[in-house]
Amino acid sequence: MRSQPSHRKLRAAAVVCAAVAVAGPAPAAAWAAPAPAPAAPSPDPFDGLTPSQIADRSVDATRSADSLRMTGKVVTEGQELDVDFAVDDRGACEGRIGVDDGSAELRRVDDVTYMKGDEAFWRTSMTSQGVPENQIAPVIELVKGRWLKIAPGQAGSADLGEVCDLDSLLDGLGGDREDREGLTRGPDREVDGTPVATLVKEETDETTTTVSVAQEGKPYIRQVVRTGGDEPGTMTLSDFDRPVEVTAPPADETVDLSRLDPGAPA
Repeated sequence: MRSQPSHRKLRAAAVVCAAVAVAGPAPAAAWAAPAPAPAAPSPDPFDGLTPSQIADRSVDATRSADSLRMTGKVVTEGQELDVDFAVDDRGACEGRIGVDDGSAELRRVDDVTYMKGDEAFWRTSMTSQGVPENQIAPVIELVKGRWLKIAPGQAGSADLGEVCDLDSLLDGLGGDREDREGLTRGPDREVDGTPVATLVKEETDETTTTVSVAQEGKPYIRQVVRTGGDEPGTMTLSDFDRPVEVTAPPADETVDLSRLDPGAPA
């Protein structure tokens, strides 16, 4: 069998969030962002700063976080992804990802990744990877109700490792300062009860990206929303610097990835 079916989708979701480098998204047609609400604190912590300077501060703060939670819905490669997972700077992460009508849980601890998906998730993932239909049913039967264990060095481990590596996840954040040119400041509002300043960027392809930056505490990026274009979506960041405690599934509830290879014993 080829590389683990879902790692490409997980990475795509992570990249959409890291795209924060440009400025942040605005509500997608499919997923509307919260209505603006006048809740800016007084005095404005960003008073006197240009939108680009606010973006600089938000990028620096977010990149300094020890951990965070990423929640949202995006469209990538023509598929709808629903993501909710927490990750820290020690490589631990856990959460879930939905692809179309299916979903899977993800855990990573001690460099070992575990995934537990429902039938719809595995079928959608393997079909998109070009796995022949006559190979899909046996794989689904083998992993049904169990965690797929992917050890270091096995197919897909490196890609999933990047999703669960906070530094890698935020690596592209703020990488190109030119992306912060042309930002404007939009109306202040709230994200999950936190007052935020909004930074808006209109792209030439009629895509609008809106980034929400916390006005209380550290200026973390709290939300990125993209409207228009082929990959609209919303990603919300929270739980900054909170411990991510992950427990490996019981051994009798796991199946090693190697057993999915052609010719491996059942």
